[in-house]
Amino acid sequence: MLLLLTQWLAQDIRAFNVFNYITLRTVLAAMTALFISLIAGPRVIRWLAAKKIGQAVRTDGPQTHLVKSGTPTMGGVLILIAIGITTLLWGDLTNKYVWTVLIVTLGFGIIGWYDDWKKVVYRDPNGLASRWKFFWQSVLGLGAALFIAFSAHVPAQTELIVPFFKSVALPLGIWGFVVLTYLVIVGTSNAVNLTDGLDGLAIMPTVMVASAFAIFAYVAGNAVYAKYLLVPYVPGAGEICILLGAIAGAGLGFLWFNAYPAEVFMGDVGALALGAALGCVAVIVRQEIVLFIMGGVFVVETLSVMLQVSWFKYTKKRYGEGRRILRMAPLHHHFEQSGWKETQVVVRFWIITIFLVLFGLASLKLR
Repeated sequence: MLLLLTQWLAQDIRAFNVFNYITLRTVLAAMTALFISLIAGPRVIRWLAAKKIGQAVRTDGPQTHLVKSGTPTMGGVLILIAIGITTLLWGDLTNKYVWTVLIVTLGFGIIGWYDDWKKVVYRDPNGLASRWKFFWQSVLGLGAALFIAFSAHVPAQTELIVPFFKSVALPLGIWGFVVLTYLVIVGTSNAVNLTDGLDGLAIMPTVMVASAFAIFAYVAGNAVYAKYLLVPYVPGAGEICILLGAIAGAGLGFLWFNAYPAEVFMGDVGALALGAALGCVAVIVRQEIVLFIMGGVFVVETLSVMLQVSWFKYTKKRYGEGRRILRMAPLHHHFEQSGWKETQVVVRFWIITIFLVLFGLASLKLR
């Protein structure tokens, strides 16, 4: 909306042309989303507390977490509000990729919101049934996959790019690309959700990965930079930077209240939405493997759950007694049970993410 206003003003006042620059609008989007989060945060937290929308802590989880029972949850609503308003203000609303990522983000947020609402308000410990959660995630994931696939202009936009190699790309075809896109969006959504178990643990890596992907999106959307750095040129992809800037700003604003000891938790409404957004962006800019690298914390957390559950079921069937690989899953709980303090786990996972993000960014030049 503000972009249209500045473009109209630029007809008479040339200084307003500066707002056509994606870089400036990305910075403004981050600042706007941060401001919205910080201003609206206390009001949202008070509303959640007044409605008694408090977190129910697992009795089989770390005993140190029992003191968190009753802390307002579903704070991801604050993140989505900030992202939505900011994107509408500073984004190019004629860009198909902006709407694709925004719809996927809000769609997965709605799924998470309903799941949280059933758990907290209706006191249903199961929330939204797994089969229905997976069904609606699949509908959104496949819908986005089909749209992105049939929006591709050249074969390079549907190939699997292997980072750190100049000319290694695996042709997927339309339907192979659809399957990959679906798996990336749904998988990343659930991976971020599994990671969201400690104060600030999921949101800061999300901010870092989103910020790094803004660079990838800018390069992919610029024909000159894309050719120089040997990445697929995706017309219009640069505009996603504004939405990614909004994610970064909204995430930092949320972290202000989510840092230990947390005043509010993100809930599925935030975690599912942010994970889906990262997955969708990675597919559009053709950097799925880079997402796997930079989001390594999300990947390892997910694998820890899969291995723990699989090994427990296997040993129970074979030996009559389930055995565990880790003290507790996901992985962050294993380290807590090993004697690490919650803040140590969180900060150390942040440090690992910083390294992985820098390693992923290096793939732009090291080929």
